[in-house]
Amino acid sequence: MKEILIGIIASMFFAVTFILNRSMQLSGGSWIWSSSLRFLFMVPFLVVIVLFRNNIKQVFQEMKQNPVSWILWSFVGFVLFYAPITYAAAYGPGWLVAGTWQVTIVAGILLVPFFFEIIHSKTGSKKVRQKIPMRALLFSSVILLGVAFIQWQKAGDLTLGAILIGVLPVVVAAFAYPLGNRKMMEVCGGRLDTFQRVLGMTLASLPFWIGLSIVGIVQVGPPSSDQVLQSFIVAVCSGIIATTLFFIATDRVRGNQGKLAAVEATQSTQVLFVMIGEVVLLSSPLPNGLALFGLVIIMGGMLLHSMYSKKGTTKGMKKAS
Repeated sequence: MKEILIGIIASMFFAVTFILNRSMQLSGGSWIWSSSLRFLFMVPFLVVIVLFRNNIKQVFQEMKQNPVSWILWSFVGFVLFYAPITYAAAYGPGWLVAGTWQVTIVAGILLVPFFFEIIHSKTGSKKVRQKIPMRALLFSSVILLGVAFIQWQKAGDLTLGAILIGVLPVVVAAFAYPLGNRKMMEVCGGRLDTFQRVLGMTLASLPFWIGLSIVGIVQVGPPSSDQVLQSFIVAVCSGIIATTLFFIATDRVRGNQGKLAAVEATQSTQVLFVMIGEVVLLSSPLPNGLALFGLVIIMGGMLLHSMYSKKGTTKGMKKAS
């Protein structure tokens, strides 16, 4: 399934977030600037892209029609997603944050009952609560088990306090990201393309990032030039490239909860990219045999997701014919 490949490529760029956030923290940068600068840098890029595509007016029209939903779900999908992740990176290693983040591949599936689909019949139309795709949940749970094996390699080196600070905020982010993304897809109803939706969500969340920047100036002072540069790289790689690719993939399968779960499960490959990045850039030790076994399980779970999604697509084509 092409969407799974797009998701994996997005994960590679998302991995930059965990590596550079940890790098910024180790060099004395504040998590406040790591989080707010990313979205502040995203705005001009997205505005130029949407302007070039000649469809920026529609973004403001959509936001004007439903401002409360835009602000609420952009806050959930962007602020409650990224601020906790950068906060956790300030107190825990990148592998712990990246590994815990993989809870999101199950979180997205568990959120399915909070959404409805329209069923059309001869007697009319009605809203029906969607059901959790159990097979997708099973495959994602297998992937999560693989992540646990990877985490086990270094878990013994952490204190309970470090685990709680490095884990709990990320769990919040793991549920907030798919919830905000899916709710905004629901609000937009396919009327906006991916670039428009990302721009709209970034603009709607901008007051919160500006407010956090003010707090940063008061509490820790302005960011260093190194942190500004690294935040700029994160904004381009993760905020623009990765987010856009991931939203494109989820948009394309938004009508099928099983395929949507498969795309969201591609985020598990971030652990692999983060491990490679930390070994190369931050001189972290190589993974041991247990971690490598975990990687095999992750790849197996992704393969199951891909096979099941492809099987579902084939069935759909046969029914259509």
